[in-house]
Formats: sequence, C-alpha cells, structure tokens
Amino acid sequence: MNDSITLGRIAGVPVGINWTWLLVFGLITWSLAAQIFPETNPELATGAHIAMAVIATLLFFASLLAHELGHAVQAKRDGMVIEGITLWLFGGVAKFRGAFPSAWAELRIALAGPAVSALLGAGFLALAWLAPLPAAVEAVAWWLGSINVTLLLFNLLPALPLDGGRVLRSLLWGIRGDFAWATRIAATAGRGFGILLIGGGLAMFALWGAFGGVWLAVIGWFLLQAAGAEARAGRTDARLGGLRVRDLMDPHPPAMPADTGVGRLMDAVVWPERHRGYVVLDPSGAPVGLVTPAALRAVPRERWPLVSVGELMTPAADLVLAHPDERAADGLRRAAARDEDLALVVEDGRPVGVLSVSDAVRVLDTLHPDQDARPRR
Repeated sequence: MNDSITLGRIAGVPVGINWTWLLVFGLITWSLAAQIFPETNPELATGAHIAMAVIATLLFFASLLAHELGHAVQAKRDGMVIEGITLWLFGGVAKFRGAFPSAWAELRIALAGPAVSALLGAGFLALAWLAPLPAAVEAVAWWLGSINVTLLLFNLLPALPLDGGRVLRSLLWGIRGDFAWATRIAATAGRGFGILLIGGGLAMFALWGAFGGVWLAVIGWFLLQAAGAEARAGRTDARLGGLRVRDLMDPHPPAMPADTGVGRLMDAVVWPERHRGYVVLDPSGAPVGLVTPAALRAVPRERWPLVSVGELMTPAADLVLAHPDERAADGLRRAAARDEDLALVVEDGRPVGVLSVSDAVRVLDTLHPDQDARPRR
C-alpha cells in the first residue's frame, strides 16, 4: 500500500495517506452527519452535526495513526527498520522492512497497537462519562470511545493479518519454533473469519436491507485476500530460505548519464544484451533513476534521437532500493508492491544490480516447480 500524499514524519516515522483514504473519510463523515449525530443530538442544527462529524472523523483517523505508531515505535525498539505508515481505505498500516527478530518481538509489536487503542477508547469514554461537557462534545467523545473499543475487539480476532492473528502466529512460532507453520495456521484462521464476514454481511443485506452488511462483506473480502497473501508470503519465505538479494539479482546492470539518447542506448546496450533495467547516473556517478524495457518500448522508433533516458527514467525516489546482503524474501516482497516489479540494488551508494520479481520466480520455479512462489501485492 503506497502513499498518494506524504504528510511528514512523526517520531521519525514517515506518514502518508493513500487516495482510498478519501473515500472512507467521506463515507464516515456522511454517516455521522446524516444519521448518527442527528439521532444522538436531535436538538442541534444540521451545521452542528456536520462540524461534529468532521471533527470526529479527523480524531478517529488520528486514533488509527496513534495505533500504527504504537506498532512502529515498538518495532524500532526491537531493532526493525520502519518504512512508514500509510492511512488507507481499511484504516492504517505500518510497513516494516525485514523479518521479525523473534517470536516474542512480533508479539510485543503486535500488542503495542491494540494497547494504544485500549487507552484511547477508555480515555474518550471516561471523558464523556465523567467530564461536564457540552452536548456536542460529549457525543463526539462517546462515539470515539465506542468506535475505538469496537475496532480494538475486532482487531484482536485471531486471524492474519489482524493484530490478533499476529499474536496467534507469534505464540505458535514461539511454542514450536516454526514460523512457516505458524503463518499457515494463522492465515487459515484469517481466511475462515473472512468467509464468515462475507457470508454474514451478505445475509444482513439480503434479509434486512442493511447497508452495513455490504461494508461487512467488503471487510471480509479484504481479510480473505490479505490472509491468502500472508500464506503465500510464508511459503515464499520458506522456499527462499537463506538466499540474499545478491543471489537473485541481475549483477552489474548497464549504467549511463541522464542525457544519453534512447537511440544510442538501444544500439549500444539493449540489442546486444537484454536487462531488466538500465541505471541512470548523475554527473557524480550516483544512481538517480532506472529505465525499464517497458518505458523504452513506449517510445516510437522515429523519436529515439529526440528522447533521453533521463526523460524516461523512474526517479530513484520512486524506486525500491535493496541491499545485496538483504534477505531475498524481503527485497522481492517490496519490489512486488510496485508496478515495475523491480528493485535497484545499491551498495555504498553504487548501483550493483537489479532485482526482478519475474526473474526470481523463474529461478524458484526451476528449483520448486510445484509451488507458487510469486510475492503478491
């Protein structure tokens, strides 16, 4: 899940939002302004309901961000690299680089987010119950407390990729010492809960016309898909074993200055030997981007003399960067999350290879032809 808008950093962690966040922000705001707050506070005007809805929705997403920051801060304490936090359609996600150091580290990280949600839920409910507040403020506090507690309970279901599923996996992993087996069990539970939510949601809509049933079914579908992705990732990790990025990358990819013409690149490099990517360098020799074969194919032949590789490249800021000694499973998973399915491999500031998901899958299919290895998005 990639950022569409970068918001900045909190506690050193990059924070952004995906465009799908706008959809759920609008849906929640509309639901609060048109249904919930008019029922709880009918004496207030429509304008007050709208203001309450906007404030409540913003604080709700702030709560989700605090939940993910709980995961991220604990992960940093356990020595993990945090790539960032993204708010999107189904809430928030904290993105980690690399494997969990141990079962108990995953357990601590998994529980850190729910702990934050529990504190927020209790705090909002206590504020609404104990403090002498204006009616509008009290209604917003009640809703925030209730929704935080509800999401906390849902998130603790023992089903990957929910936090409860990660708790289950960490406990099974710690007991048996087998991460792949623990992932299979927790992912199977995730698929089971996903099917139940889909069936229950569709039944609610069919029998009672409840629109909430549709939303429940959508959440179930997401859970089903995400649990399947976790299971595939677990199988991929097992197949890759101790392989590193350097074991699967295309070493020493061709590199050239940004002002190199496409015609020159095609004649001197592309026709003689094919590569998954061509590195673009700045005057100091540092990599500033990558040109893919797809980008080259999009340029008509008659325009080759007029177009430079710098105009076609994917900037380094938009690339997945990997280190040759990084676990191949981690590098491939991050590369698979991008449209190009590529990662630029860099060591000491120098480009040393290109990691291609497609090439890695072919290698693994040769070694293990009976299994599905592709890291999924």
